[in-house]
Amino acid sequence: MKMTTNKNQNTNSGISTLLILLLAVSCGVIVANLYYAQPLIELISSDIGLPSSTAGLVVTLTQMGYCIGLLFIVPLGDILENRKLVVSSLLLTVFALIIGASSNVATLFLIATFFIGLGSVAAQILVPYAAHVSPEASRGRIVGNVMSGLLLGIMLARPVASLVAGFFGWRLMFFLSAGFVLILILILYKLLPYRKPSINTQYPLLLASMWKLVKTVPILRRRAIYHVCVFGAYSLFWTTVPMLLRSPAFHLSQTGIALFALVGVSGAAASPVAGWLADKGLVKISTAIALIIVIISLLLCLLAQTGYSLALLILVIASILLDMGVSANLVLGQRVIFSLGAEYRSRLNGLYMAFFFVGGAIGSAVGGWAYAVGGWNTALYIGIAFQIIALIYFATEK
Repeated sequence: MKMTTNKNQNTNSGISTLLILLLAVSCGVIVANLYYAQPLIELISSDIGLPSSTAGLVVTLTQMGYCIGLLFIVPLGDILENRKLVVSSLLLTVFALIIGASSNVATLFLIATFFIGLGSVAAQILVPYAAHVSPEASRGRIVGNVMSGLLLGIMLARPVASLVAGFFGWRLMFFLSAGFVLILILILYKLLPYRKPSINTQYPLLLASMWKLVKTVPILRRRAIYHVCVFGAYSLFWTTVPMLLRSPAFHLSQTGIALFALVGVSGAAASPVAGWLADKGLVKISTAIALIIVIISLLLCLLAQTGYSLALLILVIASILLDMGVSANLVLGQRVIFSLGAEYRSRLNGLYMAFFFVGGAIGSAVGGWAYAVGGWNTALYIGIAFQIIALIYFATEK
């Protein structure tokens, strides 16, 4: 009875600053596991004997594991106590990280990356949790703040991994992450308020309802398609730009690449701003601005062809704009779908983010292939094509 009372107090009076910070940091720590390997693909591949032609599977399998978790684990947030569900998912992540860090065989490492992605969906259980305990009037801003933590985790993962690998090797990064997640498990178990959904339904019926939501909620489909295109371009960029920066054109070290990626972190500041704009009813115009910012960032990259210092500066500006556009569009989409119904939030978020990461997996795989076959410009043209599709579809929104 005591736990239920605390839950209601949180829901009625709002969400504390400490809890917002805890959720934001937790999401960042968890989701970073999806991206540590991205700038380390070449190091990992040469160490475990993975052919360069299939090296992109390191990222793709992690994201596919995440997608499956979004579809089959995250929906459980609508029927199971959220804290226990988060802790269980994170325990899986810890074991997978330790196995991955210890692997000397490519097959075992790839299996571990899949389960790292699968367990890391705990972050997407926490995001709707934040929406549940937030007042309607400030829900967009609060979700934006929590998502800024998640996006900082995505953006910081690459430079942190590059720095750690540059000094100590890639395996230590995976061991360190396992330790961080284990500490997070203890903190969340002690501090995360109890939340047991009132819905009582069987798991098969829960999963079946998700297909019905896809068919009957057009705004979910629309927001998902926007972000498939946006995140596909984002993942393509961050999969290929380390290859470009290591090439003879720039000759950057792992540390240099880490510093480059670190600059882009400032783009996460767009998340709470986008949430605030959504709370003011400015979703459509804000979406248009976000999509335009992303395509401008990719077009800028085409100018980074000559002059080492100028080209590097252009790439830095482009990376900041790209991160801003992606951050804003993601939060705008979540603000919209979280307003559709509290009883469906975990399922809607699972579906939305599953589409999102399918786009990311496609972007990573296509980006690596395009760079190997046609170089940097070929990869960019594909990313720009993603954005043209999004803008054309946006033009049909009423």
